[in-house]
Amino acid sequence: MALAGLTLASSPLVQADEGQWQPHQLPQLKAELKRIGIAIPAEKLADLSKHPMTAIVSLGGCSASFVSPTGLVVTNHHCAYGAVQRNSSAEKNYIANGFLAKSPAQELPAGPDSRMYITDKVENVTEQIMRGITPSMSGKQRHEHVENRIKNLIAECEQADGKDQAYRCSIPSFHRGLEYYRIRQMMIRDVRLVYAPSDKIGNYGGEVDNFEWPRHTGDYAFLRAYVGKDGRPADPSPDNVPYQSKDFLTVSAQGLKNGDPILLAGYPGLTSRYKLPEEIRYARDVSYPARAFESRSDISVIEAATAGNAEGKVRYASVVKGIQNRLKKTEGLLAGFARKDIAAIKDAQDAEFRSWVAQHYADKDFLKDLDAVIASDMALTEEEFAYSVASNSDLLKSARTLYRLALENQKPDAERKAGFQQRDLPFITARLSRLEQSYLPNVDQARFTAGLQRYNKLAAKTHPQGLDVLLPLPESVSAFYPMTELGDTVKRLAWLKKDAAEFRASQDAFIHLAVKLHDIGMQLEDRRQEVDGNLERVIPKYMQAVIAWKQSQGKPVYPDANSTLRVTYGTVAPYSPRDGVTKGPFTTVEGIVEKHTGKTPFIAPDNLLAAIKDKRYGVYKDSVLGTVPVNFLSSADTTGGNSGSAVLNKNGELIGLNFDSTYESITKDWYFDSAITRAIHVDIRYMLWVMQEVDHADNLLKEMRIRYPAK
Repeated sequence: MALAGLTLASSPLVQADEGQWQPHQLPQLKAELKRIGIAIPAEKLADLSKHPMTAIVSLGGCSASFVSPTGLVVTNHHCAYGAVQRNSSAEKNYIANGFLAKSPAQELPAGPDSRMYITDKVENVTEQIMRGITPSMSGKQRHEHVENRIKNLIAECEQADGKDQAYRCSIPSFHRGLEYYRIRQMMIRDVRLVYAPSDKIGNYGGEVDNFEWPRHTGDYAFLRAYVGKDGRPADPSPDNVPYQSKDFLTVSAQGLKNGDPILLAGYPGLTSRYKLPEEIRYARDVSYPARAFESRSDISVIEAATAGNAEGKVRYASVVKGIQNRLKKTEGLLAGFARKDIAAIKDAQDAEFRSWVAQHYADKDFLKDLDAVIASDMALTEEEFAYSVASNSDLLKSARTLYRLALENQKPDAERKAGFQQRDLPFITARLSRLEQSYLPNVDQARFTAGLQRYNKLAAKTHPQGLDVLLPLPESVSAFYPMTELGDTVKRLAWLKKDAAEFRASQDAFIHLAVKLHDIGMQLEDRRQEVDGNLERVIPKYMQAVIAWKQSQGKPVYPDANSTLRVTYGTVAPYSPRDGVTKGPFTTVEGIVEKHTGKTPFIAPDNLLAAIKDKRYGVYKDSVLGTVPVNFLSSADTTGGNSGSAVLNKNGELIGLNFDSTYESITKDWYFDSAITRAIHVDIRYMLWVMQEVDHADNLLKEMRIRYPAK
């Protein structure tokens, strides 16, 4: 591991915008950042205790940033969509009409599972994790060793701060298990919805425009963090007060122009830049097509089950939106694979890499081992996918979680499976409570029935052994719902306190089924631990060689995204998706009028159209464009999880929010093509203009520190 540390520390400078960099790596990029025009010292960007990194927030799946000293956070509309949906009903539809709290007293709970995470400490714990691992260990033994080390180091981190759950610690792996970092985050548990524009602004263009350019979407919303009167995170309470942000971003309405440098900070989800050619072919030919079909089928079932039911549409709006977003991305990946043969590009790279290894490595056996482990991983993934198709019911998932928790509760806390320890109970409770706003029995029944029908059509080799005889017939699913109480939130949560014997004696249809299926689930989990342990043994050797090989070529060395804090950079830039066509880099409010049809998803609010017609642009009018910009493109390296990420100008001021990528860019999760990879951002001037001219959010405009153009 000493070689790995040395290798990573000496990464070369790069001449491209590729890279999702850990903050501590940024001093290595000092010359590159200076070259594109970034004025903030790289050492300052690397310091989590200094501006602007202290203002960057994770929402646990999205990114955000503080924009006032009293806990006001700005993120994407689609990141706050669940909070909007949970507070809406057919009669009080904040999705369609928008929501604005004119005072803190009017702010609404974002939901029981809403959290804000502020990263304040990162430390390399690779040596502690790896200590005690021996070559004789099986994959499962190795994985359990790593998992136990991680649990112990997490407990040490969280217990050091007391028992009020102020901090949440985690230990993700980097470079596919080559390094491990312990990350401490302040976890704010009382999150409230402050302002979200109508979806006619926040989701203008809907799924038609998703991942497309040109784009005209005001994808922004505001939340607020609340804490106890002592300033520490606390459970939601009317007595809580707004969090006093240690730092916050200045909002700049001074604008950008083509070629200007930008920084982007957030929490990108997952990328696969270092995967093997066979893994790409598996995704392209097997995994993604199957998942796209599953998503399309599930959406169709939900839409049919909620047809003519306005309340049902609202209840499942957030669920459908999430599935649609995953589907559009999957379809974009498939289109990208069809447009450019990334597997063939990787074949050439892999051949070159293996040739380099043959010349520079005495021990080359890890490559044969690697190929075998990857094959076993893909085969098991197929069975896991089939199991998920067969169990597409929120009540069944709840029952399985509850029974597993009861079994884990029989063990000392330190020995319980990660995800079922005492520290995880609030998250489990929140997930179970969330069904209150997103469950209807007829919809769940339709989804479960259809899922079983689709499972029965999957190849027999993908069916987990022993599962088929335990599953209900699709036509018998309707009998389950009169025989369960799990649809009732109070009764569902009551099972949190019951022991395993009560589960085994229960006649509740879904509890009974969960108990029957448990052993099959555990067999899959045991096999997954064996495979993951073998991956954790072989992949780090592979990644260490890849890093050394890439460095020999002067190419960038950064870890795949893994939902941890990263910084990327780039410039405002157009692109050419095909011969003779150039797009971008700005769209304007006039494009909203051009797209407006009066029919979903191109319905612009009347007051917005009136403001455009009257050209009430004020200080938000761009001097070059002659109007208000809506969205803009940059060459920054982003992916899922970067939604809501702060886009900063050269001085570290907020000038936009990341919310999407162009359709041609989606395959960047696997391969970064600097010529066509573009991220899509909301121009902060459009957000401020809508707040002033359309929604009259004057209280929030006054709360933020805004730098306006010089008169």
